[in-house]
Amino acid sequence: MLFEKRHFIFLVAWFFVLFSDSYALPHQSAVLQTLDKVTARVSTVKLNVGDLLNLGPLQIIAKHCDKRPPEEPPETVAFLDIWENRVGQLPSSIFRGWMFAASPGLNALEHPVYDIWLLDCIGPIEKKGN
Repeated sequence: MLFEKRHFIFLVAWFFVLFSDSYALPHQSAVLQTLDKVTARVSTVKLNVGDLLNLGPLQIIAKHCDKRPPEEPPETVAFLDIWENRVGQLPSSIFRGWMFAASPGLNALEHPVYDIWLLDCIGPIEKKGN
């Protein structure tokens, strides 16, 4: 089926994020959890927006990290760009999109060796002029 149930859920979630009366604040860093399936090692890493994280053959860049304030319904989202370097080949994009902390199974990276999902956004960016 071209239009799967998870795509529908993703679109509905984004509709509420984009068109609700609440707002999200940009943050400086994304907190990611990674699973190395070969060693069964789970790690928690902080990735500053705009920085590059190397995880084995993967390169991860956080482009944006937003989190709603505590008085709003909880939602934490990050836009990640993940590339894989393979020997003798050009790097290939394996994930580009939004991850939701509240729904890690909705849009996490599921790689043959690594799983990556968003836990949180930290370090709110203060608006200039306030």
